[in-house]
Amino acid sequence: MKKFTLIMVLIIPIMWVFHTFSKNFMVDPTFEKFILKKDDILSNESLWVIMIRIHILLAILSLLTGPLGILKKIRVNAMNFHRWNGRLYVLFIMLNFIPGFYVSFFATGGWLSTIGFHILNTLWLGTTMMGYWNIKRKRVIVHSKWMTRSFFLSFANMTIYIIVLITHTIMNVPYGISYTIAVWSCWFLNLFIAEILIRKKIFL
Repeated sequence: MKKFTLIMVLIIPIMWVFHTFSKNFMVDPTFEKFILKKDDILSNESLWVIMIRIHILLAILSLLTGPLGILKKIRVNAMNFHRWNGRLYVLFIMLNFIPGFYVSFFATGGWLSTIGFHILNTLWLGTTMMGYWNIKRKRVIVHSKWMTRSFFLSFANMTIYIIVLITHTIMNVPYGISYTIAVWSCWFLNLFIAEILIRKKIFL
């Protein structure tokens, strides 16, 4: 079970990165489909496109560096690589707070979704900084727990996608409502999964 979980931690991010990059930078590089859903709320379309591109690219980089940071084998056998990889991971999430904060104001579902995204962004940055703060004080186990929480929050967009697929596509819940449900559910569910894995000491 533990080995299967560790393999999934490597495979799932790579698959989701490929999906996200191809969808947003190859299939629809101008974000035309995205903009159609937000045509009535975007005050500055060009700025929104720039910010969403930065937001997505930094999230992709977080998903690529995240797995390399929480895998114990890499930590033990390549500590120097682990440190530099971790610094990059923290940097990507810190830089992503501002574009993430900005695009949240134009989220599908209105102000309820905006609040949900603000909570998600704050939790993502907060758990990451707690991990960084603890390793600076040589609290390795506590650091590992916080970085596990941070890493699973990196999957928020994938969780939103799955929940919307279930509630909107399968259950026919209106898109705006299903999206709001997904935004609020994603950080709760992802942190819940992280806590289960922390208790099972999968990554410790």
